[in-house]
Amino acid sequence: MNMIPDQVKNSVIEEITKELIEKGSDGLKPIVELLMNTSMKIEREHFLQARLHERNATRVGHANGYKPKMINTRFGKLHLMIPQVRGLGFYPQSIEKGSRSERALKLAIAEMYLQGVSTRRVQKITEKLCGLEISAMQVSRVTQELDEQLETFRNRALGEIPYLYFDATYLKARHNTAVIDVAVLWAYGITSEGRREILGVSISLSEAPEHWKAFIEELQKRGLKGVKIVISDDHSGLRAAREACFAGIPWQRCQFHLCQNAQAYIPRKIMRQEIHESMKGIFNSKTYEEAKRKKIVAIEHYQKKAPEFARWVEENIDEGLSVYGFPEEHRVRLRTTNGLERSNKELKRRTKVVGVFPNKEAALRLVTARLIEIHEDWLTERLYLNMNIRKID
Repeated sequence: MNMIPDQVKNSVIEEITKELIEKGSDGLKPIVELLMNTSMKIEREHFLQARLHERNATRVGHANGYKPKMINTRFGKLHLMIPQVRGLGFYPQSIEKGSRSERALKLAIAEMYLQGVSTRRVQKITEKLCGLEISAMQVSRVTQELDEQLETFRNRALGEIPYLYFDATYLKARHNTAVIDVAVLWAYGITSEGRREILGVSISLSEAPEHWKAFIEELQKRGLKGVKIVISDDHSGLRAAREACFAGIPWQRCQFHLCQNAQAYIPRKIMRQEIHESMKGIFNSKTYEEAKRKKIVAIEHYQKKAPEFARWVEENIDEGLSVYGFPEEHRVRLRTTNGLERSNKELKRRTKVVGVFPNKEAALRLVTARLIEIHEDWLTERLYLNMNIRKID
């Protein structure tokens, strides 16, 4: 149904017109306040599936007044009235969505500026993103508030995660007097209810086994249990840590990356497509037995014309076939880390604006903020997998 009555539209337009006629550009601040307050009211009506005081069969809750809130913007301080909902977890997306990552991004850049590593480019970015100068006191206050929220998320209790994914990416950060690549280690999982969740994130100086092991052990201390399979690429250090922390649990090596890895063992470029199709044929098999047969055929076929590739297939391909021990309907979600790759690209997009982080803490702050947004989006999605297809033993 149309949640914006004509009288509301007309009233808002009249108010905007009045402010512009009387105050010109000076009237932009009250206009922004009006628009944001109006949009939040409409968003609450969408959430409740009913207008204010309206009674209908689809209503899911009740409005509970407003809570004042002041936010800093490039238009100055806006005085807003946040609509409340009784007993339900409602908060307007126009205020909440993206706020953590944007605040974290501003904070990371502000730290660069305050710690003496600023450039003309950083100053321009700060001005563009923040719209106002950021003082050391403001940075300190926002840092403490934001870090408490992010730490709470990183330390929250976990539960049963049958399907566990790991991945890593790299960012540049200052360490002592040098700029180095720091490793972002993170994990997500599919719960026993079939929903995706971001489980944790850590930033280390490398992907050494001890860093991966410490990260995994922290997840286990928070209650991670019930893991039936681990899905990842063959990251350096992760193999040893995984074998120590998840002994006896199957490992599914990402089939997409296995296909990419195979290209390094092709003797002639003209064979690339042929070998790629051969790899796809193995991984697209309906059964484990069929995949094993195709693997043997590939090894025999390339024994002479691509012996290094044949040897690589024999030593590595089985690591990509663990998925056959799980329901066929789940395999498309379990055989690659593509879900992680999309999130990694989003992290790169958000962090490339900063360039070099002033320290590991600033990098962790922004990465965690963005992962929380991804996590919250996932929680509102439809079920990622139907876990009732067949019991996972």
